[in-house]
Amino acid sequence: MDAEYIAALDIGGTKMAAMVASRDGPLARISQPSIKSGTSRALPEQGLELIEAVCAKAGVPASAINTLGVASAGPFVREEGAIALCSPNLCGGLSSDSDLPNDWTSIPLEKVVRERYATVAIDNDCVSALVAERTFGAVIDEPDCAYVTWSTGIGFGLCVDGRLLRGKNGNAGHAGHILMSETDDALCGCGNRGDLEALASGRNVGIRANMPASELFERARNGDAQAREVAERAAQWFGRGLYNLVATLDTRVFVIGGSVWLHHGNWLAPLVMREIESRFPALTSGVRILPAALGRLVADVGALAMVVPKDWIPLWRQGKPWEKLAKG
Repeated sequence: MDAEYIAALDIGGTKMAAMVASRDGPLARISQPSIKSGTSRALPEQGLELIEAVCAKAGVPASAINTLGVASAGPFVREEGAIALCSPNLCGGLSSDSDLPNDWTSIPLEKVVRERYATVAIDNDCVSALVAERTFGAVIDEPDCAYVTWSTGIGFGLCVDGRLLRGKNGNAGHAGHILMSETDDALCGCGNRGDLEALASGRNVGIRANMPASELFERARNGDAQAREVAERAAQWFGRGLYNLVATLDTRVFVIGGSVWLHHGNWLAPLVMREIESRFPALTSGVRILPAALGRLVADVGALAMVVPKDWIPLWRQGKPWEKLAKG
């Protein structure tokens, strides 16, 4: 029997969101801060409760949902054949210097959600965001592109020759952990020093500046010289990370989302492009960066896009039904 309703979870280092959708499009959305305390089951159990709540908000019986798409921060590991999360922005047990209030080294995501749902698709949140942008957004059917989030962490979804890259455990695209500087003491939650996420992610830049990243970048935008220096340096590292992907994968288009880019991409973009365009024109000529057409809902819609029935896609492309939730 064809699905009448589908549900989605977007699990990030800062917040979690749930959506429920029908053939007519997404019906409701709820978000709340990602839980980071309790047992290692606490986070996926929060997700199950959030789906119950969003179904109630939409007037949909929770029992009518059998299909779930999950877009989640990674990396992933396999535990007894099921996907578990090993995210440094969620698991405090991965680094002795972690600021997180737990000792988790993994989170049994798939095991817990399959206790409730018969059909489950789980992908890295950047991979699912790329699915969304290639299905409904800025790069429909573009064969050589990447989605990049610059937010609490930094991550990538990669497409080469029209094929999404996933890898042995679904971790292709974790270029936030490529090592950029052996001499920098910037610490990432994964334990690396000097990787891209340590040098440029919102969480880590904020920790080093001793203020929330949102405040740091806003101060930089408004002309605070010290904040501007920190923000511009982060943008340089971010741009170099994109250049490395161009050199490796011959990427044509980067679609960029995440809270840092969503609020500050308009003035950071020239700094990022300079890092790409100033190097090896044979590789970088014609490379473009675009904002995520689906905005802050890109991962949510991506989670739905992973499980959406094919005959719903033309209707959603035409009506863009998620836009009614964009301000919700």
